[in-house]
Amino acid sequence: MTERPPQRTPNRQLAALIAEAGFSNAGLARRVDQLGLEHGLDLRYDKTSVTRWLRGQQPRGTTPALIAEVFTRRLGRRLSAQDLGLDACAPVYAGLEFAGSPEEAVDIVSGLWRKDSGSHVELRKIAFTPAGLVVPSRDWLIGRADDRVGRGELPPRVPLQGRPGAVPRQRTQTERGPGQKVTGGDIAALRSVGELFRSLDHAYGGGHARQALVRYLEHEAEPMLRGTYGEQTGRRLFDAVADLTRLAGWTSYDIAAHGLAQRYFVQALRLAQAAADRMYGSYVLITMSRQAVYLGHGREAVQLARVAQQGVGTAAPPAVQAMLHSVEARGHGVLGEVRACTSSLVRAERALDAVRPGDEVPHWARFFDEAQMADEFGHCYRDLQQYRAAAQHAERSLQLRSPGYARSRLFCRVVLASARLGLGELDAACALGAEAAAAAADMRSVRAHEYVREFERRLEPYRDAGPVRGYRDKVAALG
Repeated sequence: MTERPPQRTPNRQLAALIAEAGFSNAGLARRVDQLGLEHGLDLRYDKTSVTRWLRGQQPRGTTPALIAEVFTRRLGRRLSAQDLGLDACAPVYAGLEFAGSPEEAVDIVSGLWRKDSGSHVELRKIAFTPAGLVVPSRDWLIGRADDRVGRGELPPRVPLQGRPGAVPRQRTQTERGPGQKVTGGDIAALRSVGELFRSLDHAYGGGHARQALVRYLEHEAEPMLRGTYGEQTGRRLFDAVADLTRLAGWTSYDIAAHGLAQRYFVQALRLAQAAADRMYGSYVLITMSRQAVYLGHGREAVQLARVAQQGVGTAAPPAVQAMLHSVEARGHGVLGEVRACTSSLVRAERALDAVRPGDEVPHWARFFDEAQMADEFGHCYRDLQQYRAAAQHAERSLQLRSPGYARSRLFCRVVLASARLGLGELDAACALGAEAAAAAADMRSVRAHEYVREFERRLEPYRDAGPVRGYRDKVAALG
């Protein structure tokens, strides 16, 4: 007689979660297919597929992780493939974990650096997921600084098995090795490098030197984190690396690698917690909020800004308070919530008015001045279709903004062009748009080019008008 194949065990974990989420079998299959498209996968699941999974069949490839992400988005808590009774596979959520310890945080973020510096194209195609914002922001809000981050004279720690890029890399004799003592000079160097890359980003776009920054993190920051240092030096080290990691996320965001950027931001948030720097953590959260605004997730943007405000309370300096409220306003603007947007802008303006010469302001908040505030007002009023106010604030920002902030000036010029268009001033709008397009041609910034394209979409109803034809001729000449 032929032996029967072993009988599968029904997947009761998956059945329970389907019931909790209120999915039908067909509804779950449809959501998995849709999520697969976000990740560049052409899946063809149906209700029969889900029936097989419930009977104990294991889906292949990355499908278990996709199913877990569907439930994570629906239920608002992170779920793994194992939580659904499915086999683990390549995790869609790799890099979005809010680590339980500084050591684990170092393993996760160094794995990201190593994989990113290796030019893994698929890493930059990972989709942004709003559900991936929930757990890290919550864990940061209710968490506290780690009791201990210092590392004594111990053998170099082996990265956790299974982390991305966990295979150790061969180092040359000129490179810093794990276990070496970290000094104040090392941390000062990290800060200086951060200022250099920040200036390049402002002037030329995130794509200009992003890879060099990631390689610097891999080759210099990781060995420092795995070196030896006391508690005070360790906190300063985690703080400096958090800043560079946030910048790696910011430059990734600027080239439209949104899923990768999201992962860098989450890891920067965790490093800031290890540094016991609550205010810097709030800055990372509002950076995440800005990305959510750009991607049209206004509700998530507002929530992130409010978590940041709640996390620092009234202890933050006025300049930081102004930044926190202005970013919340941007989220309300995207949602078209006039009253809430205006209220946040008023709070931001009052906070900035309270800034006094000589106030101690964190280095990362010094850019938030009258020019930046006017820029925030301009964007908000543009989104609310209050074009006269948008034009007034955008013009003021351009008058005050330093030439070194070339990309910010480009964004503001597009806001002004859109406002002029909304006011019926087609000639002025096209002239400003052409200036912005010329500036974008010199930048490696997807956001800069997208701002210009968004303005061109606004021009579409006037495509046969003379100023618009002139605009298109100027842009065509740029190549």
